[in-house]
Amino acid sequence: MIHETAIIEAGAKIGNNVQIGPWTYIGNNVVIGDNCNISSHVVIKGPTRIGANNRIFQFGSIGEDCQDKKFIPGEPTELVIGDNNVFRESVTIHRGTTQDNSLTQIGSNNLFMAYVHVAHDCMVGDNNILANNATLAGHVHVGNWSILGGFTGVHQFCKIGSHSFCAVGSVVVKDVPPYVMVAGQNAEPHGINAEGLKRRGYSKEQVLAIRSAYKTLYRSGLTLAEATETLTQAAKLNDAVQPLVDFIAQSNRGIIR
Repeated sequence: MIHETAIIEAGAKIGNNVQIGPWTYIGNNVVIGDNCNISSHVVIKGPTRIGANNRIFQFGSIGEDCQDKKFIPGEPTELVIGDNNVFRESVTIHRGTTQDNSLTQIGSNNLFMAYVHVAHDCMVGDNNILANNATLAGHVHVGNWSILGGFTGVHQFCKIGSHSFCAVGSVVVKDVPPYVMVAGQNAEPHGINAEGLKRRGYSKEQVLAIRSAYKTLYRSGLTLAEATETLTQAAKLNDAVQPLVDFIAQSNRGIIR
């Protein structure tokens, strides 16, 4: 059902069984997959591709030009969104810039609570929860199964590892490794997300190996290079440690430590 007051530009492509509420605007070069539910007063601009079974609540702004001063209107950039995501009230997501890969990308099965902002060139994986007013600056990468508490702010170019947890009001200025819980302004490490790992089927042995890896990284007194070498050896005994090793190797801003 498409409400009679909705404006759908001729260049938009709407899938099957899509609901679009009153006073919503769908621009050119927007593709919306099957079974999506777009509420009232939503603005979606393109180029934007949205998968199936997504729900966008009222006052959302999806695919708008970004706020980077280097951005030139008309740059060939896009936003790509996967399936089964929920975007609550007043969520804002901007397209990419040619300064990066010209792409902002959202995976599948994510929950973006009210007033969340995802800036240009961000890459968000699957099954993440961003609570109310969480904000990702430009070029931020988020893995899978992470939780960002309300009012969390993530500095540009930071990476948030999979299965990590950022407490409410955290200010993240360095990379957050997988499994790690952080809190504070600026955010500091406070253990591993053990409860989240158990809920996702990690075995007792895997959780113990990750806990031991955390102690090596944060409580052993080793340098980062020394700790990484120890973790590399530990990963040979339990592959749940390997994501930590890989993340540290790929970190550009440095990890929270």
